[in-house]
Amino acid sequence: MVKFKIATTSDLEVLALLGRITYTESHGHFIDNKDDLLKYNTKAFSINKFKDDLKNNNIIFHIVYLDDLPVGYSKIVLNKPFENKNEESSCRLERIYILNDFIPQKIGYKFLKFIEQTAKEYNATSLWLSVYIKNEKAINFYRRNEFTDIGKLNFMVNGKAFDNYVLSKKI
Repeated sequence: MVKFKIATTSDLEVLALLGRITYTESHGHFIDNKDDLLKYNTKAFSINKFKDDLKNNNIIFHIVYLDDLPVGYSKIVLNKPFENKNEESSCRLERIYILNDFIPQKIGYKFLKFIEQTAKEYNATSLWLSVYIKNEKAINFYRRNEFTDIGKLNFMVNGKAFDNYVLSKKI
């Protein structure tokens, strides 16, 4: 059974571990220097980073469970328009990750729909995200779910830029 839970400070270790593992699974093969990957993971997915983010009322984390096992997480940032958009009611889907072993269970689609509904409950009218231009699997997933291209941005990993598409969807 699939369940979604808002993450709290009692979930810090789960979030940090899921963050490190899922980012490495989904992006690690794109980063040539494994020391850069390790440094990025250490900074981006530290317990202190998650603790700071959880203090921000505009940031919401969710954990997705399959049969009571945490298998993925998301991070949405409320009231965060993309640079070229003036929408105050835009929301950024900064992270949505599922452990590789559980992707075939089709949890991602259910999770995305849950996130869209959550964003609506916070009065968001659109959802945007960035995705690495070589991550075809993710790009196809978002396009199948009615996200359209609205721009590009660079995602930095230890001073190295990775080109990302920016995709958006009205919700």
